[in-house]
Amino acid sequence: MKQYKVHIGIDDTDSPRRGCTTYTGALIVEELLKLNIKFIDYPNLIRLNPNIPWKTRGNGAVSIRVQVSEELKEKVIDKAIRKVIESADLHHSKTSPAIAVLIGEVPKKLRKFSEKAQQTLVTTSEARRLVGELGIKAWTFKSEIGLVGALAAIGETLENKDYTYELLAYRKPENWGKPRKVDPKSVIEMDKAFRGETFNNIDPETGRILITPRGPDPVLLGIRGENPEILVKAFKMLRIGEPVDRWIIYRTNQGTDAHLKRISKISQVKPYDSVIVRGTVVEKPIILTGGHVILKISDETSTIDCAVYKPTGQLTKIARQLEPGDLIEVYGGAKITVNSKLTINVEKLAIIKLTTIIEQRNPKCPKCGKTMKSAGRNKGYKCPKCKYQSKNLTKQIAVKPRKILEAIYLPPPRAHRHLTKPLMRIGREKVKPPKKMIDQWYWSPTISTTAIMDS
Repeated sequence: MKQYKVHIGIDDTDSPRRGCTTYTGALIVEELLKLNIKFIDYPNLIRLNPNIPWKTRGNGAVSIRVQVSEELKEKVIDKAIRKVIESADLHHSKTSPAIAVLIGEVPKKLRKFSEKAQQTLVTTSEARRLVGELGIKAWTFKSEIGLVGALAAIGETLENKDYTYELLAYRKPENWGKPRKVDPKSVIEMDKAFRGETFNNIDPETGRILITPRGPDPVLLGIRGENPEILVKAFKMLRIGEPVDRWIIYRTNQGTDAHLKRISKISQVKPYDSVIVRGTVVEKPIILTGGHVILKISDETSTIDCAVYKPTGQLTKIARQLEPGDLIEVYGGAKITVNSKLTINVEKLAIIKLTTIIEQRNPKCPKCGKTMKSAGRNKGYKCPKCKYQSKNLTKQIAVKPRKILEAIYLPPPRAHRHLTKPLMRIGREKVKPPKKMIDQWYWSPTISTTAIMDS
């Protein structure tokens, strides 16, 4: 019997008051597992450009890739649509769910669309045009905003690209909106046991637990890491004081810097772009009220402001110490400020080359070693301690010591975006897809997986 690859993309089922697109994805996965359908890959959680102003929370979309027979194709699509309708917060003004379905291989044009949606601004008209060109089935509810994410989630197959995993556990509906009951000590123990294999569990500066969100959504916790088996072990170490509704492992572009596009010229930066751009610091950093820092960098094409905000912690401390002439790279999102100025909101900073700063200092007293002071115009220098005076001494030339190094600097984990690559992941990038799925990558009280990937 002929088999078909079916790619299902969903987005924008959540709202500020409830819901989560990954939760909708988990509900669809459970329905498909009940049909004993083969999965081509782990469900994918694809984070899109975090600088889009109308996004909700982490701007994540979900794709589910399965292999089905002709007789099951329509049933699979119907179940996915029903779960989107049932789980989406359709009565909220900021929720406009969309579902897209592609049969067969993922076209190159859709992959390009997905890459663009991760790095810059994509319009709904572009998405709708692509649906027609590629023969993709699509359903939108209310507006078409969610269509961009639904298509982008299908288009990002993570092939030849870095990826990580996230185990997401969900709460019983009766507990949504209540304080989450995850023992902080167990999170600290888990983090210590699996450090290097998991990341961003705890903020080291404040001790804040980062695996538990703070909103009213269904997510109980999320553990991010390099390996699905490790995530399951890490999850089992946690002491949880409330019932778990279900959990699922997503393969994802989180923690990979997938949103950042290297721009060769400052003049090419556009609003809403997520960029890496190089420039020379042209003036002393400006310290604003509240501790924010504004850097001005330039290249041969243009000059642009770069804002380093107080919540980025040590990043502001580094930014304050930059000097005119320093060559740096800034990583971040370009936005128009209230005074209509294009500014990069800095997420990460790399110092490429520190300039040498020459200082002129008053000479030391040859008798007692104290720094001398001017004795007056054309009168030389006088020692304030021993009163020695001389017209023959001159200023000393010295190189000013710099307290920062040529290196990459990140904010503390609490200020990371979902897509920000932690320092501990540098050198651990993966490009080869997993050969098979672990035996148990999904669990709920009614179903447990024992599935392998079928290509």
